[in-house]
Amino acid sequence: MPSMTMRDRILAVVRGEEMDRVPFVMYEGIMPVRTAQAILGRDAEGGSRIGVMRWCRVHQVDTPHCRIDAEDYMVGATHWRRNILHTPVGDLVEERAFEPTYSSSSIRKHYVQEPEDYPVLWAYLEDGVIRENYAQFHKDAADLGEDGTPLVAVERTPYQQLWVQWVGLDRLGFHFADHPDLVMHTVEILDRRERRIMEIAAASPAEFVDFPDNITAPAIGPRRFAEYCVPYYDALADLLAERGGVAFSHTDGDLKPLWGLLAKSRLGGLDSLSPAPDNDTSVADAVRLFPEKRLFVNYPSSQHLLPAEGVRARAEEILAAAGHTGRLQIQLSENVPPSTWRTSLPAIAAAVEAFGRP
Repeated sequence: MPSMTMRDRILAVVRGEEMDRVPFVMYEGIMPVRTAQAILGRDAEGGSRIGVMRWCRVHQVDTPHCRIDAEDYMVGATHWRRNILHTPVGDLVEERAFEPTYSSSSIRKHYVQEPEDYPVLWAYLEDGVIRENYAQFHKDAADLGEDGTPLVAVERTPYQQLWVQWVGLDRLGFHFADHPDLVMHTVEILDRRERRIMEIAAASPAEFVDFPDNITAPAIGPRRFAEYCVPYYDALADLLAERGGVAFSHTDGDLKPLWGLLAKSRLGGLDSLSPAPDNDTSVADAVRLFPEKRLFVNYPSSQHLLPAEGVRARAEEILAAAGHTGRLQIQLSENVPPSTWRTSLPAIAAAVEAFGRP
């Protein structure tokens, strides 16, 4: 068959169509795109050897009565940021620390600390005016051209949003036990937001839509995953199915306790599936357990540290397990050690290109 662009290959996986080879793709922001392209050069047909997916929102949330002010400061040699959320009923503060290699940040203090902080969060969430922003999709698609696609995202599902963004995992557990009325009212507000955003995404031009949930079983467990994630996955999948679209979830952690629930869910794909040896689900497991789902597999971050022949061997294992299904994409969607780019990227690309057609 004629050669395809990386955009063509990504969409072929999503659509279940034939392709000339498995896509090799990176999230924009994992490393400089121009650096990756310069390291890899062009393929035999003159096309890009690595594709790009750019996070994109087709909705916009305006908060006319609330705002967030940021204050940057240093703690020793470490860059920190204090985000102050102002609402008509009070303020909340989040503190983040940045690491120097990727300038990525982690929350060191969440906005919600005490029970009395919940009404302030409600004021912010209920102030949100949600509207479509399909122009962003068209802009991102035009920017990426034939090298990639927008990765359209809705908001995290309520439980994931609470522990990741607003409250923190340990504190949320105590609040569920001691103040369930406050937590559940917050879930109700987040539910209304999520369902409105899903409606907008389902009516967008995007052929696939991602929940950026960062699912890992130890942080949620089967009971809460079934209650707070799967219903949203199924609802969006149903909305998208009306026009042939596919729902994904970013599942980058340990998944074994959730295998059965994921298999029964109507998700059409798992994004950033991070396999063994970094996590507990191998690509072979995923092929066996999820025979109808697309697998956007993150090349395991630890394996970039291997010498070139080891990197290639690991890529060949992934390809052997799932490459002939037509449902595989190999991607870089978790941090890659920057000292390894020049060794690992060519080794993965060479394995993909030698593997040939699914």
